[in-house]
Amino acid sequence: MSRRGWVLFAAMGVLWGIPYLMIKVAVEGVSVPMIVFVRTAVGAAVLLPLALRAGRPTWLRDRWKPLLAFATIEIMIPWALLSDAERHITSSMTGLLIAASPILAVVIGRFTGDAERLGLARWAGLAIGIAGVAVLAGPALGDGSPWAIAEVLLVALCYATAPIIAARRLSDVPSLPMTAICLGGAALVYAAPAALTWPQTLPEPRVLAALAGLALVCTALAFCVFFALIREVGPSRALVFTYVNPAVAVTAGVVVLGEPLTASIVAAFALILAGSVLATAQRPAKDAATGAPVGSRG
Repeated sequence: MSRRGWVLFAAMGVLWGIPYLMIKVAVEGVSVPMIVFVRTAVGAAVLLPLALRAGRPTWLRDRWKPLLAFATIEIMIPWALLSDAERHITSSMTGLLIAASPILAVVIGRFTGDAERLGLARWAGLAIGIAGVAVLAGPALGDGSPWAIAEVLLVALCYATAPIIAARRLSDVPSLPMTAICLGGAALVYAAPAALTWPQTLPEPRVLAALAGLALVCTALAFCVFFALIREVGPSRALVFTYVNPAVAVTAGVVVLGEPLTASIVAAFALILAGSVLATAQRPAKDAATGAPVGSRG
């Protein structure tokens, strides 16, 4: 990987590892619809002008149904559930539970037509990852936060499902216009609920800073860096940074917010990360004539 690729990779590990911290701060002063609206509206305002440079989205008429499904499952539902869940559980726990998304993606793919055979290592990865989720979620269930845990796991399920829709129905759609349109549509959906729950007094500076960070840094800038990373290293390598996000989320929660770093959190992180790596590992294809691996990257 080039130096530029490593820089973009590191940036994405941070940019999509800190939203949980910022959401935790934002929910202290504004409503859930307000958080989602600000994040999507500002993100769309930044990305739409960039997307329009590529011309009118002529593909929109034919692809609006899968695009609507993708926007709903990737943005509209999970961003609201995340914000509501973090009113009750820590940001570090939220980030770790979301890390189960790759494991859920393997399960969903298996039941929706993915013909790839799961070997022993991938089955072991699924079991290890699920064990990690149980280690993390078990104590929280006993502390009276079962609904918050369910919300985050539903978010993980959404994050596992949306890429499958994109890969199967939107693979030839340009990423930047697609993202800008999805953010704009989500902003329209949340505009009325945000207006109805608009704060009567100006929120504290730290809440305003968290909202600005979510919108400008974790959404608009993050998507721009993500697209640059895809162009630099390809889509498969670009997604490896998702294994770094949980560590960033836990570190940010512990250092900035003083959230506890318990033995169960460390154990769950190790189990979920190991399970995700094993469950998503792909066996190299074999050349029919020589039996040698093909398509490997140097």
